[in-house]
Amino acid sequence: MDYPGKVSRQNSTPKDDFGNAATTSPSLSRPNSLAGTSVAVPGPLPANHVSLDATTPGPNGFSTPPSNTTMMIGKCMCCNSNLRFPVSVSCFRCTVCQTINDLKPTQQKGDPVTPLTLDRLRAMINTCRSNNNGRNSTNYDTLEQTIQKCFSNWYSLNESFSNASFEHITIISTIRRFLSSANCRSVTLEDCGVALDQVRDAYRILLELDIKKKRRYQVFDDYTRKSSTIPTQFSTRVSIPPQHSKTHSTVIFRRRVDLVNAFISFRLSKQQRAQAPNTVLSPAYETDWRISSAARVMALLFAANKQSYKIPLSEFYNTLVDYIDLIADFNTWEQRSSKFAFCQYPFLISMGGKITIMEFDAKRQMETKAKEAFFTILFQKRVTAPHLILRVRRDFLIEDSLNQIAANEMELKKSLRIEFVGEDGVDAGGLRKEWFLLLVRELFDPRYGMFTWDEDSNLCWFNPASFETSDQYYLVGVVIGLAIYNSTILDVHFPLACYKKLFNSPVGLEDLKVFRPAFARGLETLLTFEGDVETTFCRDFVGEYEAFGELQRIPLVPGGENKPVTNANRKDYVDRYVNFILNDSISKQFEPFKRGFNHVCGGNALSLFQPEEIELLVRGSAEPLEIEQLRAVTVYEGFREDEEIIKNFWSIFKSMDPIMQRKLLTFVTGTDRIPATGLANLALKISCLGDDSERYRSRHKLQSKLQRAIEESEGFGLK
Repeated sequence: MDYPGKVSRQNSTPKDDFGNAATTSPSLSRPNSLAGTSVAVPGPLPANHVSLDATTPGPNGFSTPPSNTTMMIGKCMCCNSNLRFPVSVSCFRCTVCQTINDLKPTQQKGDPVTPLTLDRLRAMINTCRSNNNGRNSTNYDTLEQTIQKCFSNWYSLNESFSNASFEHITIISTIRRFLSSANCRSVTLEDCGVALDQVRDAYRILLELDIKKKRRYQVFDDYTRKSSTIPTQFSTRVSIPPQHSKTHSTVIFRRRVDLVNAFISFRLSKQQRAQAPNTVLSPAYETDWRISSAARVMALLFAANKQSYKIPLSEFYNTLVDYIDLIADFNTWEQRSSKFAFCQYPFLISMGGKITIMEFDAKRQMETKAKEAFFTILFQKRVTAPHLILRVRRDFLIEDSLNQIAANEMELKKSLRIEFVGEDGVDAGGLRKEWFLLLVRELFDPRYGMFTWDEDSNLCWFNPASFETSDQYYLVGVVIGLAIYNSTILDVHFPLACYKKLFNSPVGLEDLKVFRPAFARGLETLLTFEGDVETTFCRDFVGEYEAFGELQRIPLVPGGENKPVTNANRKDYVDRYVNFILNDSISKQFEPFKRGFNHVCGGNALSLFQPEEIELLVRGSAEPLEIEQLRAVTVYEGFREDEEIIKNFWSIFKSMDPIMQRKLLTFVTGTDRIPATGLANLALKISCLGDDSERYRSRHKLQSKLQRAIEESEGFGLK
């Protein structure tokens, strides 16, 4: 299963069930099939498997194989641990999870048992009721014997309630109702040994079994122990493809995600209860094969959700994961340790947790650059600034910024400082935010011609007819990378497709609908039109875009200007046109943009994010501004919260219209958008500098000063 941040794991030291090697931790690499054997799911030791009896008890109590026995190495089908066992045995017990692994499927013996069907069960129930002979209670002995006989035979159980159509899943809901009415206990894979190619449907059914939300932890633990053989098997040998999961309803799909997340939370909470309160969770989870198996299952559900967007990414987040030492987890993942790390499965980490990791990675790289500057001064007698200082003129903002970034290309991972030529001011963060704001505003100005804007979506896209050099687009990529690197929100109106392309994710018609909805609707109309497409639409295989008032026509295929669009080839035409808009026509503009972005942000921390999260990280959230919530997280220095001037400030802020509120937020923070993690993480601090605030005792005067500050917020001058 491929997903962002997934790394291969080194195989752990092999061991066997005979005490001949040290115990190893489960490996997270994809297990290799056992050479020359067919492998069944874990089950109890069958009576006819006596190959282990050839061994003799060793001094440690375990069976020891004869010295001339040929050994082989394989994977436990439950916990994925490396194991060593004799070639001659037909099954073995794992020393980690105690699951018995069948190397050869058990063969059907005795008289065949007729599989159960819903119609057969109903007929037997009706027969039992009709034969009660007037008794008050019905005798269901025949029904019980039939069910017991069928459920004690793995082949019959596997064939029961079967449906030839894989996509037809109504049988599952029927089975769920039957199991509920029969008050059956949870069926687990430890009850029988079944060949892998015959057990996929059993997994589908097991995932449908409901867990009562109000069960006690002990009961939940019993359930998870019974079904603990599912996860690793589910995600390795008999994994159900994401195409199946995406066909389920949103309710069922959400229930699956919640089930796996509940299991992970339960395992983590057990570790939390075992240690002191208010402390970071211990790294015991690194060797918990149950958590790693559950994460594998969640990876499949996450892949299915990407194919058919059913629930938002935030529903995959596990809150308890934020309580582990994420920095240590990130370091473990970077070192490619054999231990489990949540960074392998970043969809489980919340947005706040990922930002914590990214800020740590950025700070670490900044400190490295600062140390390099210090040693350069110390040993080479050459002065090097510990910060990246850009000195720019307001009238030549783009030119100066581009020239200085090009001259300091190897210093971009230092902490950024901005100086405006001819102005007095020390950059404590405000000048940097203003530089970002002004530069982005100028680069994305429609009059500059680098980007085109769609009136319906108010989103911009790369202009295929731009006369600007690749250096200008490289600068845009660097600026966006620097903003992420320096934790600054930008007013950039890129669609999600842009961030998908940065991650090399495929883009298509659904992405085109976001930033060119009218054009996308036209293409959909062409696809669904029931009449003659050729005579009605009169289109040929040519892509078009406007270049400063002139229409440019580019063939989508060789000779496309002479190839009409018909009912037979319209799907191919739409696919090529969408690819033309999103990829081919802007390749000269997008490639330098991507290169500039990766030059600053390329690294392991960024790979933890999804494109949707990067968009939120760059632009911030557009959620409504809740003044009371912002007030609750504001800190004061030199003021008390109950002072009159503070009350007046919040009263004025609250009375402003939404546009003025956003402008005031821009004046204070440099952007009118909220951080990706919400208002609770907006660091707003009101400080008293000297006695200046004494002049604003009246509400009217404070309001007029705020109004002036908002309207005249650009520039920095001392008089």
